[in-house]
Amino acid sequence: MKSIKSFLKNLKVIKPIVEEICKVGGIPYLVGGSVRDLVMDIEVKDWDIEVHKISIEDLQKTLQKFGTVSLVGAKFGVFKFTGSKLKEILNLDLDWALPRRDTKGRKPKVEIDPTMTMKEACRRRDLTINAMAIDLCKLIENLDSIKNVSDVEIVDPFDGLKDLENKILRAVDEKLFEEDPLRFYRVMQFSGRFKMEPDKKLNEICKKIDLTLSLQGGEIARERIFEEIKKLFLKSKRPSIGFRWLKNLSRLKELFPELGALDGINQRKDYHPEIDAFEHTMQSLDASALISVEDEQEKFMIMLAVLCHDFGKALTTDETGKSKGHSIAGIELSKNFLKRLTDDRNLIKAIPKLVRYHRMPLALVDEGAKSKAYKRLAVKLSPDVTPKQLYWVSWCDIRGRNVEGHEPLQEGFRGGDKTLKTFLKKIKEFKVETGPEKPVLLGRHITDIVQPGPKMGKLLEKAYEIQIDEGITDVEELKQRVLKN
Repeated sequence: MKSIKSFLKNLKVIKPIVEEICKVGGIPYLVGGSVRDLVMDIEVKDWDIEVHKISIEDLQKTLQKFGTVSLVGAKFGVFKFTGSKLKEILNLDLDWALPRRDTKGRKPKVEIDPTMTMKEACRRRDLTINAMAIDLCKLIENLDSIKNVSDVEIVDPFDGLKDLENKILRAVDEKLFEEDPLRFYRVMQFSGRFKMEPDKKLNEICKKIDLTLSLQGGEIARERIFEEIKKLFLKSKRPSIGFRWLKNLSRLKELFPELGALDGINQRKDYHPEIDAFEHTMQSLDASALISVEDEQEKFMIMLAVLCHDFGKALTTDETGKSKGHSIAGIELSKNFLKRLTDDRNLIKAIPKLVRYHRMPLALVDEGAKSKAYKRLAVKLSPDVTPKQLYWVSWCDIRGRNVEGHEPLQEGFRGGDKTLKTFLKKIKEFKVETGPEKPVLLGRHITDIVQPGPKMGKLLEKAYEIQIDEGITDVEELKQRVLKN
């Protein structure tokens, strides 16, 4: 198991700290998702260590022996090492916290209680798979004998290990779960991320939990909801599972109306053998989890665009299954959808453009378009998105057409991959893969004839049109052409 090797390597680095805490009477436990990931053989990058039987002052003094620490969550009692060699060596997110109780809502009242039992501390967790702990004092005593996760003693008061094995999501405490609406979105995230099924009781809780204010600045900040959605997208192989779960709960239209409106929209069978527009979107979304884009923010943007790309079909699909103008209709729908989720102006500007032009890669190739069409497309997309990003949206679109199951096609529908390869070849050939062609004629080239201002702007705009349409890249020739007119 790869995770246990990296875990033990990092543990050896922090072993002196753990030993010192144990020496002064504290008991540091690895808790929450850190334990879950270790058991699932996922590399533990975020270490949450909860220290019991010690005061906040003594914990701070102990940690300061090993580097500079900062109390990043004063009322929550959370410490981090900052600017220390330890942080550089570990290269992971390491929190040292004290056990606490907190009330519900956006501004919870927090009570730090070092005497809390581990079972009581685990009870405040959302799901049983996150309600496990490892006593690090005991662990380091036998560190050299540990070879596998099975050698690690796990504190598991609510049978999280059994639920992990059975791939079941179960609430630790039903009452506490209902008091925190964010936990609803965490179930959505975990169901897709780990392909796990909420049990019957958890589904019943999630059906009735009040979410009316969750995206309107009420019980929980929408930024936290958006972060759960981002985790669903970037950490799942099948992010559609989360949205399918919402549909099964009959809460999809309530929470994401633009997406819910696609359910039951029948498309033309010759283009969409999977028929239903919601099904197509879900398959396309799962395809987007597979795209070869390393930058997480860029990939997230593309995945969101794939989710939004056919919103317009709910407004434009006729009785024959044709959806003329759905790309344009989807512009405002996608904007409204995003504005309810985030204030990120880059996403709000970029995604509607990808929605508007998502059919263009196939259309340009099918029409045998010349270089100027590709160059004009790059200008229309700029500065928010690129033709290469648009390519990925189309790549996902042609894979969301599986009539025999819910997973995306491995190859594009009706030879679409070949068409898209041509599109990719063209945008590389015309040097617009990552943005529009740079203008050749600049203001400094004509300041001897025209003063800066509206007239110069129009001349430069005209020169750029000629450059793109006719492929002229000689400064003097462009200068003569625009001045002659």
